[in-house]
Amino acid sequence: MQRLTALVTGRVQGVGFRWWTQRQAEELGLAGSATNTSDGHVEVVAEGERDALRQLLSRLRADPSQHGRPGRVTRVTDHWGPAEGVEGFAAR
Repeated sequence: MQRLTALVTGRVQGVGFRWWTQRQAEELGLAGSATNTSDGHVEVVAEGERDALRQLLSRLRADPSQHGRPGRVTRVTDHWGPAEGVEGFAAR
């Protein structure tokens, strides 16, 4: 089990991006959250199997999106670490 923290830049607030991320994460069996930041980004924290995390990261970065992603992503910065035992997935 691993933890992915991704900072998503672009037009990602006010367009349904966090809820889309929640649906994608749940489909992949991941736990975590998607949260708006005060500087206009979305921070995605997800925990689970590395392959599923890689799939989520690919879906976040895909241009064009093959999964109906709303908004426009211009950059995704990722950081990997050990899982901390998060349960469920929340869009806040």
